[in-house]
Amino acid sequence: MDLNSKHKIELIEKRIEELKKRLSRCDICPRNCKVNRFDGELGYCGIRDKAVVHCAFLHRGEEPAISGDRGSGTIFFSGCNLKCSYCQNYKFSWKPEGKPLSSKDLAKVMLDLQIKGAININLVTPTHLMPLILEALLTALKEGLKLPIVYNTSGYEKEEIIKGLDGIIDIYLSDMKYLNSTIAEKYSRAANYPLMCIQSLKEMYRQKKLPLWKNGFLSSGLIIRHLVLPGQIEDSKEILSWIEENTPQALLSLMFQYQPYYKAKDFPEINRAIDNEEYSRTSKYAQKLNLKGWVQEFSSNKSMAGPYFEPNIHI
Repeated sequence: MDLNSKHKIELIEKRIEELKKRLSRCDICPRNCKVNRFDGELGYCGIRDKAVVHCAFLHRGEEPAISGDRGSGTIFFSGCNLKCSYCQNYKFSWKPEGKPLSSKDLAKVMLDLQIKGAININLVTPTHLMPLILEALLTALKEGLKLPIVYNTSGYEKEEIIKGLDGIIDIYLSDMKYLNSTIAEKYSRAANYPLMCIQSLKEMYRQKKLPLWKNGFLSSGLIIRHLVLPGQIEDSKEILSWIEENTPQALLSLMFQYQPYYKAKDFPEINRAIDNEEYSRTSKYAQKLNLKGWVQEFSSNKSMAGPYFEPNIHI
């Protein structure tokens, strides 16, 4: 076992019990539902005391730095603490579709992904399950998991929880969806999203300010994703400016793959895809900034979106 794995094991063992206790009055995310998930009570995320996995596979459609030809060992967890109205993963983020797994079984999924050649373990929407995931990660590390751990989040996080992941998470892959609280409330029922996201991103950046590379892939760092919404170009430009000013060495992933999924039809202004003018204005603005990363092409691959993922945890 290498020193990095030993260090992670020590940190998890030190922090896991307190985190698990918080599920009995759940306050691990900004929703602060205060339900007892061990007693079967359901909060905003809709998940009890077991991690529910919708699918796990070698994902080659993530950013090049974390996927490459071999693929990111991606685990899509069901339920979500944000639940955006237009979510492309609505089939399992809005509902607990998937298989509840014990920590031992989830650890096996991680180890199987490593055997298959994954370059990292990519935890998608882990926020509401973090104590349970850490329990599984502890088992996996003891049984030989050596891959970098990616924390793939909507950005709706508590700074204190992110602080507790210091030394355990290698790569933060966080959305920055909104800086306008009115927009955040309208589409995600989370007026405090901008504040929570800013605080958590600053903590992620403190931990992972400088990107580190190994064999051409990111081994440590912070990637900030922003999905451009129709009609919200000014908010997008403010977000890009914020990133340059506050987290200048983070890697930017500017995305134009928005499609009007799920409840987007309830909002006429976002019930359409991005148009050419919106793409041009936003991408040109991003290119003027002193940021490194990726700007998604205008024509996106819909097959990489959640509605097309088949429920599957058999690696």
